Amino acid sequence: MTSISIIGIGNMGGAITGIAARSGAQVQVIARDLEKATALAGDTGATAAELGAALTGDIVVLALPFDAIAGVLDIYREQLDGKVVVDITNPVDFATFDGLVVPADGSAASVIAEQVPGAHVVKAFNTNFASTLATGVVGGKATTVLVAGDEQAAKDAVIDFVRAGGLNAEDAGSLKRARELEGLGFLQITLAAGEKIGWTGGFAVAK
Repeated sequence: MTSISIIGIGNMGGAITGIAARSGAQVQVIARDLEKATALAGDTGATAAELGAALTGDIVVLALPFDAIAGVLDIYREQLDGKVVVDITNPVDFATFDGLVVPADGSAASVIAEQVPGAHVVKAFNTNFASTLATGVVGGKATTVLVAGDEQAAKDAVIDFVRAGGLNAEDAGSLKRARELEGLGFLQITLAAGEKIGWTGGFAVAK
């Protein structure tokens, strides 16, 4: 059985927890606030733990803002060796709201991969708003999670649990494609912030 640890219980963490739970995986939710983690666990059938507790998942989802990632990696770096680590972040420069805080030829995912070289880093969920993950629909079409990474088995593990959880998922290529995915995620955020689209909308993938 697939086992998934989700660090972070905001809107995105909650939505991904729901997907993971529906997939039939054993799910652990981790947060600084154990009471809130316990409440989410009670709603989804997951188990709850406080930040710093041992990871139980073979897949670890970092459902956190980019600027919170480094501190969490400091806590869990050794435990992440051999695990699939899912980066969902869009490293937006919130000071200017006019770009990303990672180098033009890099990505948040590549920064994370450098910090946890023993892990299999996958980029996913960053082109989706939490509401479309929760409902499984965007613009009348099934929500599609785009997944990028260098290890096929790692990507397949994420794709499989997303599909088993009721959403579509597609392989977007190597981890280099994280840069384009983050650009797409950034554009979607700026459109929503500018009220050009709703936070219940976003980009859809049609076949």
